[in-house]
Amino acid sequence: MTRRIIAIASAGGHWQQLMLLRGSYAHHKVTYLTTLAGLAESYDAAPAHKIPDCNRHTPLRLMISTAVIFWHVLRIRPHVIITTGAMPGLIALTLGRLIFARTIWVDSLANAEQMSASGKYAARVAHLRLSQWQGVAQSEGAEFAGRLL
Repeated sequence: MTRRIIAIASAGGHWQQLMLLRGSYAHHKVTYLTTLAGLAESYDAAPAHKIPDCNRHTPLRLMISTAVIFWHVLRIRPHVIITTGAMPGLIALTLGRLIFARTIWVDSLANAEQMSASGKYAARVAHLRLSQWQGVAQSEGAEFAGRLL
């Protein structure tokens, strides 16, 4: 069965790690969302849409980003939303729960000593929360399934 998936990540390391996961969902209908125009195209990730970047310190941008992501979630009606972070991915997971999508958070490899702030919050909304560090997974109540890099 082909499922609709939203794969979302901020530009930079979050996006690179999301691209390393592509093989696990490539046989489904995937729509990519990221914060940098042209980034998805450079990875041959299509269809893709640019979303506004935001963080907890930019409340106006956070509201705008939430509205844009919500529009994509309602339009696509994904079965699954997967993210490697950061805040836009967390927003997508939260909104995905409203339409009963399955949600997956993969914390960044950079968080070797503790889960990111968004990753900690993801415990409330993600059906599956993964850390790429076994010790972090154990201490944070997440799962460990290996590293991407």
